[in-house]
Amino acid sequence: MIRILVADDHAVVRQGVKQILADVGDMAVKDEAENGSETLEKVLQHDYDVVLLDISMPGRSGLEVLEDIKNQRPKLAVLILSMHPEEQYAVRALRAGASGYLTKASAPQELIGAIRKVAGGGKYVTSSLAEKLADELEIDTQKLPHERLSNREHQVMLMLAGGKSVSDIADELCLSVKTISTYRTRVMSKMGMKKNAELTLYAVHNKLIN
Repeated sequence: MIRILVADDHAVVRQGVKQILADVGDMAVKDEAENGSETLEKVLQHDYDVVLLDISMPGRSGLEVLEDIKNQRPKLAVLILSMHPEEQYAVRALRAGASGYLTKASAPQELIGAIRKVAGGGKYVTSSLAEKLADELEIDTQKLPHERLSNREHQVMLMLAGGKSVSDIADELCLSVKTISTYRTRVMSKMGMKKNAELTLYAVHNKLIN
């Protein structure tokens, strides 16, 4: 039996995953978590075979939680299930130790297959993501500006590029306006930009946002 922890801040998503897996004979959702702290707490207290982890949760980002999980439970399979397209986060997630990456638009059978794959010690990536990973390896020595950002800086950059204000981002991530302003300053410095509009153009050009 594959024991699963579903970590997502949206109750409707957690319920949907439970319904999809309810009739799958070799899987059982043992626990749920709605934020990063609760996820890590349960990982340390209980034994799971797979953690289904959302990237966008309040407080600590899913990528930060992923790194914590891999530090504490390096052999535990973590499958990212995110609303964000692969282009935005998948490579970062796999580099941080994720066993696979799926978007929430994926078909139920794909989710079930991915869980089985990572629970068995494998990696689950779509063909398009496998291609992107191969390309990343080839150009690893010539990193694009956004690839030099930390995981949190990358998250803030995408939100700024998407048109959100510093105060909006602070509210969504449960962080102070001062903290987000600091991240914005770092992002602008690392990417050699001064205005949010430049970030938006860059993100669109590099297919980081639609």
